[in-house]
Formats: sequence, structure tokens, C-alpha cells
Amino acid sequence: MTDELHAFQFYLEQNLTKLQRDLENGTYRHGGYRKFTVCDNKKREISCAGIRDRIVHRLIYDYLVPIFDKTFIYDAWSCRKGKGLIGAIERAQEFLRKNPRAYVWRADIKKFFESVKQKVLIKLIQRRGSDPKALQIICEVITSFPERERAFIGMPIGNLTSQIFANIYLNELDRFVKHKLKVKYYLRYGDDFILVYEDLEKLKNFRISVIRFLEKELKLNLNPKNDEILKPAHGLKYLGVVVSLEERSLNKRNRKRIKNRINLKNVGSYYGLVNKHSLSEFSYEFKWWIYELLKSEF
Repeated sequence: MTDELHAFQFYLEQNLTKLQRDLENGTYRHGGYRKFTVCDNKKREISCAGIRDRIVHRLIYDYLVPIFDKTFIYDAWSCRKGKGLIGAIERAQEFLRKNPRAYVWRADIKKFFESVKQKVLIKLIQRRGSDPKALQIICEVITSFPERERAFIGMPIGNLTSQIFANIYLNELDRFVKHKLKVKYYLRYGDDFILVYEDLEKLKNFRISVIRFLEKELKLNLNPKNDEILKPAHGLKYLGVVVSLEERSLNKRNRKRIKNRINLKNVGSYYGLVNKHSLSEFSYEFKWWIYELLKSEF
């Protein structure tokens, strides 16, 4: 990627001029993806577009965000300005505190990025996008993955555009839950979401309605491993943290990951994470790891 970047920068003016001409003339075609695998909690295949295409992704992102972000519900927390992972976790805990006797349905989408139907996504964007040239370019980017091996299915993990595309796609679910089912305590981060409700039978009915909506309207299915209804007192496992009414702690997987990855360069970052979402005993455990790390280094 460094060589590609240097080559693009060396002829920067010519490359940008050609890209502008292709975009204006409708002759822009998205290139291929460089793929690699990362193992962060679970194995993921990352698809990285070329420099030229990533410039187009930024243009698309800047075009779509002002149009769609104002249509998103307040409690859509992923990849939005002023929101993020920690905010979503704190908001989830706020829901539990306000509803100590309620039940929580926690779920996520099975292989969301691999399952997105590109034609559905394009239709959703066409509802609000009015610029024909912009829509043409957006369609080119959407249908470029997975490099035309399959017909109109999937979205790459790694594109900047995938973040706004995911929120546009799942905004339909958000609006269904909030405006059709009228669930007050609903929150989504990425494709992970929770519903909090006091009446267990009604919550079960909400679950059935959401499953039907996902299958019919968005052509998506729930991940059976993370589809569960529980009481807040039992602890909600959500976004890498165990959330209860009064405290939060990192889950076992994150603890193990920190233990395996901690070094002198990243100890500050991990220390902040532990202090934000940790029981006191793990703070002592973490300090012991720091002690052992320093002892091994010096």
C-alpha cells in the first residue's frame, strides 16, 4: 500500500485530474480489493480498496452523511459524530438502571456484511439521493464487491463507505422498532442491538416481529448464538463488556486479549480501557500484568 500511495502522490495532479474527469464523464470504474485476515475477537476478512477508490469513498461518505444522519434515531451509536462504543455501553447501562425489573433482548445479525443485499441498499439510498451522477458513482462502488464474483450480495469490511451504508441499511430496522413497535428502550451499535421491556410476553412478540421484518424487508437473519432474553441482574454481555445495573467489567475474551497483547507501547491505551470498564479486582490484576511486563523488560 505504501508503494501505491507513493506512486499516486508522485503524479498527484495528473491522477486527481483523471479521476475528476472519470467521475464527471461517468467513466469511473472501481478497482479491485487487497484482502487480508485479522483475528480480533473473531476471524474477519478485511477488503482494502486502492488509493484512487478510497478518495471516491470519502466523497461518497461526505455526500451521504448530511443527507441521512438526520434521519437516524438517537440511539444508533456506531460510526456517527459525537457517538461511539463507550457511549453505546454507557447508554445500555442507563437503560438497565431505568428498568431494573425489565427484561433485555440482545441480538445481532448473522454475517451482516456478507448478507447485505446490494439492490435493497441502492433503493434505500435512491429514496433520498437526488443527484444522478452521485447515485451512479454510489452504485458503482456498492456493486464493486465482492469484485463481481457473486450477484449483488455483500459489503466489504474496511471501506469508509461501509460504515454509512450499514447505518442506512439498518436504519430501516431502527425506525421499525421505534415507530412501528414503539419500543422506547432500544439501542443499536453496528449490527448489535438490545430491546429493554418490562413485559416478557410482549418482548417475545417484539422479537418475533423484528425477525419477520429482517427476513422480509432486509433479507437478513439473526445470529442464533447471540439471540437471548435475560434479566439485567444476570449481567448483559454487550459490545465486549458485561453490563449490570451498577457496574461494568470487561468480558473474559477481552481480558485474555489484553493479557496477550499488552506491551510498553500500548499499556497506556489498555489502562484507560480497564479503568473505564472494569471491576476493582481486574484493576489489581491489570496492575500485576504491568508489574510483570516492567520486570521482564528491565
